[in-house]
Amino acid sequence: MRLNNLFSGAVLIFVLTAMLFLVGGCTTEYKQAKTQQPQYTEPSYQFPSSRTPTGRNTFVFSPRHHAYGLYNAHGTLVSEGRASGGKAYCSDVGRACKTPVGSFTIGRKKGPECVSSKFPLGRGGAPMPHCMFFHGGYAIHGSPHVPNYNASHGCIRVPPGDAPYLSSHLPVGSAVVVEPY
Repeated sequence: MRLNNLFSGAVLIFVLTAMLFLVGGCTTEYKQAKTQQPQYTEPSYQFPSSRTPTGRNTFVFSPRHHAYGLYNAHGTLVSEGRASGGKAYCSDVGRACKTPVGSFTIGRKKGPECVSSKFPLGRGGAPMPHCMFFHGGYAIHGSPHVPNYNASHGCIRVPPGDAPYLSSHLPVGSAVVVEPY
């Protein structure tokens, strides 16, 4: 009887060790796969190296490619990066939230302290650092959430590190072009 209990105990320890190894291995593999997947990727879209000069700096946003290009007054591409615009439908407001398509002008700006007066709904306060308003309440601004899909209520989100640079190169009066979806 004593040998039987010893054997049963050894089998139980073996089974528990094997289960821990298998569960631990699966968890480790899951964590590795999760951390190796990049949260964001650089835009694969290449903006043309030049465009017709307008005499003013121009920000071009492609909602289809989730990217922006910054052109100087001479029409030369000086910077480009990831961007995210308005999504097709916002359930919290019950309507489409696409960024308006067309040509606009930056009318007003704020610095790192800029916050939304409307979102989140009912209270406002969502951070919009280095906001550059180009059409009513629509703005280009920094955001830590710039996914490879259109996710906002209509603003153009750029990475937080890009926003101060863009703001310093897009004075009031600069052009903003939003390409079709």
